[in-house]
Amino acid sequence: MNKKTYLPKLDSIKRKWYLMDASGKILGRLAVEISKFLIGKNKVFYTNHIDCGDFVVVVNAGKVILTGKKLDQKMYFTYSGYPGGAKLTPYSVLMSKNPEKALFASVKGMLPKNKLASRQIKRLKIFKGDKHTHSAQFAILQGKEGKK
Repeated sequence: MNKKTYLPKLDSIKRKWYLMDASGKILGRLAVEISKFLIGKNKVFYTNHIDCGDFVVVVNAGKVILTGKKLDQKMYFTYSGYPGGAKLTPYSVLMSKNPEKALFASVKGMLPKNKLASRQIKRLKIFKGDKHTHSAQFAILQGKEGKK
């Protein structure tokens, strides 16, 4: 019974790029999927104290759906730190002006509340439309997989 736990080294972690289409998906359920990839829970060697997550590119963030009356009742809260500096924005306004911010806030809330979260959220790239600027990373990945 000589079993040992495998802990990955930081230089041995290979980060993949995932492309997710947000059109027609529910905001919270999409945020759960994205956060799993950012944290690295989809990998066999997941360890909660090691940052082993992947990159996620989300397109069509403007086509995300909110269920029920959340579009009118749910509020986006920001606070400047000064007295009277609280701002409440309804999600109907937020989704029309900046839907990337709504998706970003929901994913950030699902990440762990520790030092790893700031590194994990930097690997999230959100785009309002269907065009993104990271096509080079996907071309490289497809080339490597084709050579196997």
